[in-house]
Amino acid sequence: MAAPLAGMARRGYTPAMSTLTLFNSLSRAAEPFVPIDPANVRVYSCGPTVYNYAHIGNLRAYVFTDTLVRVLRWKGWPVTHVINITDVGHLTSDADAGDDKMEAAARASGQDIWAIARHYTDAFKQNLKDLHIREPDRFPLATDHIDGMIAWGEAIADRHCYRLPDGLYFDTATVPDYGRLARAGMEEREGRIEAVAGKRQPEDFAIWRTSAPGENRQMEWDSPWGRGAPGWHLECSVMSERYLGARFDIHTGGIDHREIHHPNEIAQNQAHSGTADTGATYWLHNNFLVERDAKMSKSSGQFTRLQTLVDRGFHPLSYRLMCLQAQYRSEMEFSWEGLAAAQTRLKRLVQAVETLKARPAMPSTGSAAAHAERLDDAVSDDLGTPRALIALDEMLADKKVSPGDRLAMLTEFDAVLGLDLATLTRADLRVRPASATIDEAGIAGRLAERRAARADKDFPRSDAIRDELAAAGVEVMDGDPLGWDWRIS
Repeated sequence: MAAPLAGMARRGYTPAMSTLTLFNSLSRAAEPFVPIDPANVRVYSCGPTVYNYAHIGNLRAYVFTDTLVRVLRWKGWPVTHVINITDVGHLTSDADAGDDKMEAAARASGQDIWAIARHYTDAFKQNLKDLHIREPDRFPLATDHIDGMIAWGEAIADRHCYRLPDGLYFDTATVPDYGRLARAGMEEREGRIEAVAGKRQPEDFAIWRTSAPGENRQMEWDSPWGRGAPGWHLECSVMSERYLGARFDIHTGGIDHREIHHPNEIAQNQAHSGTADTGATYWLHNNFLVERDAKMSKSSGQFTRLQTLVDRGFHPLSYRLMCLQAQYRSEMEFSWEGLAAAQTRLKRLVQAVETLKARPAMPSTGSAAAHAERLDDAVSDDLGTPRALIALDEMLADKKVSPGDRLAMLTEFDAVLGLDLATLTRADLRVRPASATIDEAGIAGRLAERRAARADKDFPRSDAIRDELAAAGVEVMDGDPLGWDWRIS
């Protein structure tokens, strides 16, 4: 059980606390969360491979992880959160065939690989900021930990690895219960493992990939197994141990990691520790985001990223809200209609908050703390954000609780959901698409002229201004029940 909610305690509320339960992929069951050290909950999240921009499917994983960390902190636990940056080692397949994604991107663009890594790392961090995802405590780079990876490989090589001409491979038969994490998806996992000549088992994976004679790599290092680069799976074992310890609380990632990447991490952890310990106590995975109209993969050459949404006039927080409307373990379908509905819902929330801010002070006749309990009940049930959003709607509409108390309670919901409704304004949500041909000042001026024309009953003039704005991508919203004068369509 966590300490009392910090914000609640400051305002004199003492809501009953629900036990946090999380669905652990290791057991395939919801389990009560019991931290190793209540004074420091340690969370590791698999980060991006920075060879391209993140697509919105990637970003769903970080909305989920951010929600997890927010809930832990809101319930009273201090958290140390690490997200790694993969700037070397991740191949174009999930196993041990294909090219290094970073090297392939450098060759295709003719650019310096280190500059590519910096550019896409910065872009990823900006995505997190735009989605109100809090930065982790550490953002370690794989290339800053090569010495640690070589030392790890040396420590396990004699008992758990074997040499092939193209590198050092991990023998998965040397650890207990290999693939336990992936047992529900064994056929899918095996289908994604491509054959490498000389492997003892198909599931064996590279610890170190030795550069082939004549291979021109921009990123390579000397090692006991030849000049080359680490395997993708090694970095997470090394960096999680360095920053969180050999035993830590929670490891997160997309559900695709559950089938290959995370079982390989666990195998490395077991080999290094000499025990059956998996490293993390809880392994949490968010499900896929499926895009109805396009392939959700960078390999297709066409993929939807956060800037794509902004260019079409959507605020990034509309996408965050869209993610929160689905349980993180459920497959979520992306459509432009669904995103528009999420943006409308966000506008309604902003209007409700603005209405509360405009109301005079009054005493409460109902319980504000009861709404905190509903929020806690929702998120304590495996981060039930859909129920938390319903609790938010109910809290904002509860006329028995004074506007001041509801606004105070809003800070608790903001702390968990990350929508920052206490500060978000209508103006913030008016995102100008890339195709728009008029700025906000111009829109305001033309709308003022239209209102004057309508007041003078000059309806042809009013209609002409409306048509002019429509041609510029601005939809005039006469009679809109939300009270929004216009939107950029």
